[in-house]
Amino acid sequence: MSTTTTHDRQCETTSVSGLWTPSGEHVPSPEDASDVPSIPPDAPSTEEEAALAAEMQRVRAELMTTPVIDIVANHALGLWQLAVLHLTPDAGTEPDLDQAAIAIDAMGGIVDGLGDRLGANAEPLREALSQLRLAYVQVRERGGGTSAD
Repeated sequence: MSTTTTHDRQCETTSVSGLWTPSGEHVPSPEDASDVPSIPPDAPSTEEEAALAAEMQRVRAELMTTPVIDIVANHALGLWQLAVLHLTPDAGTEPDLDQAAIAIDAMGGIVDGLGDRLGANAEPLREALSQLRLAYVQVRERGGGTSAD
């Protein structure tokens, strides 16, 4: 790094000359850049780009008209489903209590943290979380599952 003084102020040059990698510093050369095509061979055409942009705009508009509490409640439900998957895995596989606990705690963070701000979703989500916590304790007490504890 070099330092220069301009009009009684110090400016520090912070340009990067290379990339750090686990095997050491790598300084790219102009030859490295020649191997990279400027346009990927499978790049979408202008028509495909326009269609993709229109679809993204449609999805964005749909999201903007959906109440945020409904989207958040949907995410909480997804965490509930994830926890259930880890508590009740396929036959021959032990429940993964650590992974289930993360999903349960994340759901609890949303449900307990937001409380009644979830509107009509609040009570069903509280009940689902309560049942999920009970199921976790039952699986743990049966001695099933893997845990780092």
